[in-house]
Amino acid sequence: MRLLAVDTATERCSVALRLDGQVIERVSDQPRGAADLVLPMVESVLQEAGVRLADLDGIAYGRGPGAFTGVRIGVGVIQGLAFGTGLQTVGISNLAAVAQQVARPGDRVLVCMDARMDQVYWSSFARDPEAALVTALAPERVDAPDAVADGDFSVLAGTGFKAYAPLRARLATGTRVVHEAALPRASDIALLAEVEFLAGRAKPAAEAEPVYVRDQVAHVKSP
Repeated sequence: MRLLAVDTATERCSVALRLDGQVIERVSDQPRGAADLVLPMVESVLQEAGVRLADLDGIAYGRGPGAFTGVRIGVGVIQGLAFGTGLQTVGISNLAAVAQQVARPGDRVLVCMDARMDQVYWSSFARDPEAALVTALAPERVDAPDAVADGDFSVLAGTGFKAYAPLRARLATGTRVVHEAALPRASDIALLAEVEFLAGRAKPAAEAEPVYVRDQVAHVKSP
């Protein structure tokens, strides 16, 4: 398949072009500026591959959870690109993309991403010994760090473990591997999306949707 993937849900802005298993990717880690970076990055990967957007089979995107503004930017960009070409879209969990990045065969991964406001977005994933991709073990949630449940995990991943020292201290025990700086990448989103496209679960641009998990954007001060 020929897929473009875009992710702006975190402080990492990334774009990947997956062409029959080969990947061309651009990545920029900045706290702001994704709106200005993402389209030039799309143009760059297309030019390097020598293909047009209309030549692709679809567009994937990081659908959240993540920064509210970042998630909206990503969805808006892929809707604009897909509307103009009639391409179908697939949204991929940013937590799953982090798990896919770090998981080896047989791993069970707990992903905790810093959600600000003294909370983390979290879920758990497994990669079966014979599998290439991770699968979710639980729904995505947003909770205070001390509400994150422990389990039979071999890997911990995500910025939540860096942002909240007590979370790391409580869960980073034994031989568990910790990837506290892990952020999602568009290349992993493209990999996970390929299965969704092949299974016929892609949607038109108008149905591309963000997944925020949390509805509240900021703390509300008491009167």
